[in-house]
Amino acid sequence: MDAIILQTLNGLDKGSAYALIALGLTLIFGTLGVVNFAHGALFMIGAFCAVTLQRILSLSHEVIDESRKDFLGNPLKVDIPYMHEWLGPDLGQAVINWSVPLAILFSIPIMIAVGYAMERGLIKHFYKRPHADQILVTFGLAIVLQEIIKYFFGANPIPTPAPPAFNGSFDFGVLIGADPFTIMYPYWRLVYFAFAMILIAAVFAFLQFTTFGMVVRAGMADRETVGLLGINIDKRFTVMFAIAACVAGLAGVMYTPINSPNYHMGMDFLVLSFVVVVVGGMGSLPGAVLAGFLLGILESFASMAEVIDIIPGINQIIIYLVAIVILLTRPRGLMGRKGVMEE
Repeated sequence: MDAIILQTLNGLDKGSAYALIALGLTLIFGTLGVVNFAHGALFMIGAFCAVTLQRILSLSHEVIDESRKDFLGNPLKVDIPYMHEWLGPDLGQAVINWSVPLAILFSIPIMIAVGYAMERGLIKHFYKRPHADQILVTFGLAIVLQEIIKYFFGANPIPTPAPPAFNGSFDFGVLIGADPFTIMYPYWRLVYFAFAMILIAAVFAFLQFTTFGMVVRAGMADRETVGLLGINIDKRFTVMFAIAACVAGLAGVMYTPINSPNYHMGMDFLVLSFVVVVVGGMGSLPGAVLAGFLLGILESFASMAEVIDIIPGINQIIIYLVAIVILLTRPRGLMGRKGVMEE
């Protein structure tokens, strides 16, 4: 039972990242009909927004500390963060420690601007081109963005810690009446899962309960008819591309304490996220979220030592095996619209 609970929690953690990236991918495909292979790069850019803000907040300068001496009796030079001078040592250090949550606010305008520039500058020219052309150009864009990040931040992972308040693990054993310290799970991973659920709910609420969202949903169902009503649906779809970029970026921001950002992290998630989108159903937002969590849990259980001992390497291919089975039996995916990918 302990192992089942832990693997379920691990699956929900992985599934949160899959679902958020797949949600953005589905928004773009459902509104614009574009297969965006640069979407993983947006996840990476969000992560490096957190890295950038942490470096900005940690900027320091040398001062002479008369109260500290070296072995010759000379005053020591010490680095003092500007935040300590501006806000005081306690508040200044607290701001530095909470750089990852603060990066949410920092990254939102950046990700919206990146998404808008990407759609207006490149993607719009490929709306009526074959999907193969869209894949090639967006994959090329992803490589370019990846190399830019590598140039400025280097090739090595950059540790980005969570706030000290979320260090340690939560004792699930006590919560369910089991022995203490038998089921421990990191606090930040629970925070990430809660953040993902809030963000997913916000996207669905925006589409369901706002006039803008209702027009977008109508445009996804019948773009031509909405255009005939005098509504500039293209402009609204551009906004949705920026929102999808923002969702991917925020997913990357909050994932940095779990997986230290590196220049290829976007590619690592991209292929899996496309599998999630296809399994859930191309163009189906609920399907993308459902498939993200289901495949995350399935991958987690396939990673158990007992399973790997029986079928070595199954954890590396289980998601793809499930995708093959679903596409053979239900080509449109779990919740895909009838006729999509079934021709």
